[in-house]
Amino acid sequence: MTNQKNFKKEFIQFALEAKVLAFGEFKTKAGRLSPYFFNAGGFNDGLRLKRLGEYYAQALISSGLKFDMLFGPAYKGITLAAATAIALAEHGQAVPYCYNRKEAKDHGEGGVLVGAPLRGRVVIIDDVISAGTSVRESVDMIRSAGAEPAAVLIALDRMERSGNAEEIGTSSAVQNVQSEFGMPVISIADLASLMTFLEQSESAELQNYLPAVKAYRERYGI
Repeated sequence: MTNQKNFKKEFIQFALEAKVLAFGEFKTKAGRLSPYFFNAGGFNDGLRLKRLGEYYAQALISSGLKFDMLFGPAYKGITLAAATAIALAEHGQAVPYCYNRKEAKDHGEGGVLVGAPLRGRVVIIDDVISAGTSVRESVDMIRSAGAEPAAVLIALDRMERSGNAEEIGTSSAVQNVQSEFGMPVISIADLASLMTFLEQSESAELQNYLPAVKAYRERYGI
């Protein structure tokens, strides 16, 4: 997984086989009719989660970013951060990780944070960025602990402008996060690599979805 182009292609194929990525017609939270759907919750067994962690780790290593630890926002980010930490350990990097609870615990160790103390440069790990709410909450927790949010690491950048079906913004949720917090967003794959995957696919069925994906990008893409 050293070649970045092949790396993205491999990940998209992996997501497709796991039925995490699907093509058709899906209504998004914003009310748009999307020709594809991505749900990282479908990486739901040990083997898939192990492979997913390896893709996250490889994307982070390839970015060249300097960081000290990982943070997984509840709920999906919890397993993603843990899987990435395990994969990084296999690369010789024993990186601490932390995650939050949705509700503060009033007994035992208490509080909303679980795992290693938040220190240094922290990478926030999630599946996608939709409205950016999860990132903002994570940044607040990290900064409140005296640490520094260094980047956001996601599986897929949809590369589409914010808003809804009728009101289309001028920038994407990812761009908004980068602008608001002055930190990079690293993705394993994105809409551009997804389109390349469809264009190069030997499957006629997959290629049939390409016009709809192109039309969607022309309307909502950045």
